[in-house]
Amino acid sequence: MKKWIVNNPDPKTASELVRGSDLHPLCAEVLAARGISTVSEAAEMLGTENLSDPFLLKDMREAAEAINEAIEEFTPICIYGDYDCDGITSTVMLFSYLECMGANVSYYIPERCEGYGLSSAAVRTLAAQGTELIITVDNGVSAFDEAELIYELGMKLIITDHHQTGETLPRAEAVVNPHRSDCHSPFKQLCGAGVVLKLIAALEGGDYDAALNEYGELAAIGTIADVVTLTGENRYIVKYGLYLLENSERPGINALINQSRLKSPLNSTSVAFGLAPRINASGRFGSPSYAARLLLTDDNDEAEIIAQKLDGLNNERKETENKIIESISAQIAASPEIIDQRVLVLSGENWHHGVIGIVASRMMEHFDKPCFIITQEGEVSRGSARSFGSFSIFKALEYCSDILIKYGGHLGAGGFSVKTDNIPELSRRLQEFAAENFKTMPVPDITAEKIISPDEITVENIDSLNLLEPFGEGNRQPVFAIAGATVTDIVPLSQGAHTKLRIQYGFKNIEVLLFRRSPDSLFIKPGQKADFMASFETKTFAGRKTVSIIAKDFRQSGMNQKKYFAAKDAYEKFRRNEELPEAYYERICPDRTELIPIYKQIAAGHFSTDTLYMRMYSESMNYCKLRVCLDIFNELGLAETNHFSQEITIVSNAPKADLEKSSILKNLKNKTNKECTV
Repeated sequence: MKKWIVNNPDPKTASELVRGSDLHPLCAEVLAARGISTVSEAAEMLGTENLSDPFLLKDMREAAEAINEAIEEFTPICIYGDYDCDGITSTVMLFSYLECMGANVSYYIPERCEGYGLSSAAVRTLAAQGTELIITVDNGVSAFDEAELIYELGMKLIITDHHQTGETLPRAEAVVNPHRSDCHSPFKQLCGAGVVLKLIAALEGGDYDAALNEYGELAAIGTIADVVTLTGENRYIVKYGLYLLENSERPGINALINQSRLKSPLNSTSVAFGLAPRINASGRFGSPSYAARLLLTDDNDEAEIIAQKLDGLNNERKETENKIIESISAQIAASPEIIDQRVLVLSGENWHHGVIGIVASRMMEHFDKPCFIITQEGEVSRGSARSFGSFSIFKALEYCSDILIKYGGHLGAGGFSVKTDNIPELSRRLQEFAAENFKTMPVPDITAEKIISPDEITVENIDSLNLLEPFGEGNRQPVFAIAGATVTDIVPLSQGAHTKLRIQYGFKNIEVLLFRRSPDSLFIKPGQKADFMASFETKTFAGRKTVSIIAKDFRQSGMNQKKYFAAKDAYEKFRRNEELPEAYYERICPDRTELIPIYKQIAAGHFSTDTLYMRMYSESMNYCKLRVCLDIFNELGLAETNHFSQEITIVSNAPKADLEKSSILKNLKNKTNKECTV
C-alpha cells in the first residue's frame, strides 16, 4: 500500500493561469498543483518551440570541425556505442548521418559481456582494423585509461556523452557533454541520443531541420527509454519524434511497431513499454547489433525477421525475470524473515545480469522496500539496486565501499560488484546503514493533483490534459483522487484476471478499471464506500468518445493511513525483535473475541494481508495486531501465509489448536501487564 498525497491547488493561481492564457481550467489546476504559478512558467514548461544552438555545448565546434575534416579526408571513423536503447539509437543516428555524408565509417557496439563503455580489448581491435578516429556516443567520459591507449596506438578520440563528469576529463579532440562544469548550454538533461542529435545539427552548420526530420524519431525513442526528464528540450524532441513515428519511413521501426501491437496515436507510454523493451532485449539476451541492423535496414522483409527476433528476445527476457522471481519466492518461503528487514538483499547463482536491475525494480514495487539483487558468478558477484524516497542507493553502497570491488549510482538506483564470500557481510552492512539512518523507513507514495469532483469528469475536461503530453520522468501523467464513492457493482474481466467497478460518485454513475486484481481478492462489496487514486483518459468506441478511469490504488473510505504505516513499521520491528514501547505490546495483544472473526473472514475467501486489513479495519484492530493474529494462526497450523504474495488461506482439516500453546502469545504476555485472554 502506498502513501497517498493529495494536492490542493490554489484556486486563485489556477484562475490567473486561465485568464492569462488559453489553458483549460482543469489543466491549469494540474499546473498549479505542480508549483507553476505564472503564465510564463507554464509557457516555459509546455511551449518549448525549438532547441538551443548546438554550439553552446562546450567543445561542439571542435567536434564538428574534426569530424567534417575526417569526412573530407575519408579517414576511417568508428562510432563506439552502448548496448542499451539510448546507446543503440545514438549509434544508428550518427552512423547513418556520416554514411550519407560519404564518410568512411563503421560502428562498434560492445556486447553486454564486454561491459559498459570503451574497453582496451575493443580499442586494440579497432586499431588493428585501421580505425583512425573513434567517436563515442552515450559513453566515454570516464574512460581515462582507454583514451590514453587510443592515442598511444596512433588514433584520435571524440567523446559525446551525457553522464556525470568528474573534475578532469579524458584526453580527446573534443568532449561534448552538457554536464561539464564549463558547458554553458542551457539544457543539461539530454540523453546520449539528444547529444548526438545536436552533434548532427552542428555538422549541418547549426541547422536542426535535417537532423530532426531524419533522426528525430530515433532521438525520441532514446530519450524516452533512458528515462531522462521529459521537460524543456527533451519535451520538444519527444513531441517532434512521436509525430514522425506515426508516419515513419524506417522499415525497422514500422516492423517493431507492428510486432509490439501498438495502436495509433503513439505516445511516450507506447514507446516506453512497446518499442524500448524490445530494443533493450537485443542487448540483454542477444546482440545489440540485431537492433542496430533493424533500425538501419531499408528492406521490409529483413525488418520483419529482425523485429520478430527482438520480440522473441523480449519474451525470453520476461521468462528469465519470472524465473528469478520464482527463485526469490522460494527463498522467502524458506526464510520469511527476509521481508521483515529494512531493505531487501537477495542473491542467487547465475541470475542473468542483464535483468537483475528490472527484477530489483519489480521487487521494490512489490514489497515497498529498497532492493538489492545480486547474481553470484563464481568468486565475484554483480548487483543492481533500486530505491525510492530519501533512501540513497549511492550512500548505502558508499557505506559498504570497503568490501565492494566497485560501485556507482545515485539516489534511486545503482550497480556494484562484490566478492561472493562477502555477500553476507554486505547484507549486514546494508541493514546497519538503514538502521542508523532511518528510525522509520520511507514508504513509497502516489500523488494526486487534486480531488476531482463528479462534474469535472467529462470528455472535454480529460481531453484538455493532452496539452501536457508527452508524459514521463519529470512530467507524470496526471492522477486524481476520487473520495467517498459508493461501489454499486463488481464485474469480472478477462475471466477474473481484472475487475471493473461500477461506482456512484456524487450524482454520476461511472466505471473504474482495476488491472491485475480479481473480484474475489477485493476488500470492497457493493454498497460500501471507497477512495481511489486514478488516471483518466478518453477512448473512442463505435464512434463514441467516453472517459476511461484506471485505478492506480484504492482503499476503504476514511482509512487512517498514518496509523496504518505506523502499525506496519511496528510490526516489522516486532518481527525483528526490536524493542517497542510497553504500551504498544498491550495494543497488539489479541484476545479470543478478536481472533475468531479474523479466522472466519479468512475462511470466507482468498485475501492478501492488506485486503484482509481493509475488511477487518476498526479502531481496535490496528495493522500490527492483525498481522500478529495471522502469525498465531500460522504458528498453530490453522492457516498458511504465502510470504511472497502476502496471501493467507485456511488449512483445511487442520486439527483443533490450543491458543494457549502459541509462543507468540506467551511472548506478548511476558512483555505486558495486560492479560491476553485466549
